[in-house]
Amino acid sequence: MAEAGGDVLRLEGITRDFGAGEARTRVLRGVDLSLRRGEFAALMGPSGSGKSTLLHIMGLLDRPTGGRILLDGQDTGVLDDDGLTRYRGSTLGFVFQFHHLLPEFTALENVMIPMAAGKGRVEAPMRDAARALLDRVGLSARADARATTLSGGQAQRVAIARSLAMGPKIVLADEPTGNLDTQTADEVFALLREVNRDEQVTFLLVTHDRRLAERTDRIIELVDGRIVSDHTNPPR
Repeated sequence: MAEAGGDVLRLEGITRDFGAGEARTRVLRGVDLSLRRGEFAALMGPSGSGKSTLLHIMGLLDRPTGGRILLDGQDTGVLDDDGLTRYRGSTLGFVFQFHHLLPEFTALENVMIPMAAGKGRVEAPMRDAARALLDRVGLSARADARATTLSGGQAQRVAIARSLAMGPKIVLADEPTGNLDTQTADEVFALLREVNRDEQVTFLLVTHDRRLAERTDRIIELVDGRIVSDHTNPPR
């Protein structure tokens, strides 16, 4: 397993092709990338640059055509589909632009979903853990509210709590503020940063918002399936 301060995720020569024969298209072209424990990085790039494909591969939602993925010290290429699913559930958290909460469930129940899926059933300690996570993101008072009654910012906070439910090493956040107004986006970003600093969870934030990216530790830029820039930001 990765040591404190060591690499939590390492990509080596990642390629990804789609299609076959003359229609074959290479979307990722030999990506090498490492993320360290406790890092808070931004991934940027124009539409069509391969950001979503790269994020899916990092999140073990897709397999690369070539190259190697090491996640928390595990070479994921040796895992079968069931093994990838289990490892993904115990190591990774996800936050998306659209929160994808189940509308018929409460905030508390939505946070419990990864825990119940992992165990195959609901257990009493899960409710306590979910309430603690909602308290962590400042939403304990809305624990029993239906997802449909939450504001956009509140729903995204629930999604963040859900992403932390299994104690992930890394959270992959795909445009998590892209559907929010500027003030709410700043609040959600501040929450992500707070969790990162307090819990030492690694975050990779895909964003088009240069203003927010400049507040991360590091900006990685992807163009035409290649990393063209990778630099650290001054401490804030």
